[in-house]
Amino acid sequence: MKLAEALAERAEAMRRVEQLRSRVVGSARYQEGETPAEDATLLLAEAGEVLDTLETLMARINRTNSAVDMGADGTLTDALARRDVLRLRHSVVTAAADAAAGTSERGYGRQLRSELMMLSALPVAELRSRADALARDIREIDVRIQRTNWEVDLRD
Repeated sequence: MKLAEALAERAEAMRRVEQLRSRVVGSARYQEGETPAEDATLLLAEAGEVLDTLETLMARINRTNSAVDMGADGTLTDALARRDVLRLRHSVVTAAADAAAGTSERGYGRQLRSELMMLSALPVAELRSRADALARDIREIDVRIQRTNWEVDLRD
């Protein structure tokens, strides 16, 4: 099994656990004299089985990520950390540019000449350019990660 297939299975298992959790909660209590829509005990047991499978799958994915060498990007784990930090950095720079440009202040503007003018404390154009460069870096590392996911076999 390729790493990408395991990642898809992990996502499906996580969705399944969330669905089962919701169904257990919905069936955990019922009114006297009525029958519950579903057997909460069976649903809880099924969730436990899916969670056991998920734990094994996640451990194998983590072992694979830490063992796979991606050259200049380091291990796959290193590349994932880099991508996550790039996404956070992009978010911060974009938020700063939006705030400096005043895009978050809906409807705010001077009504009269006597009102104080809002000035930008940050260079908006430079921040936008930096955000674009970060977005490009995110796309590039993401492509390398995805390629690796489809090339690498999942470890035991």
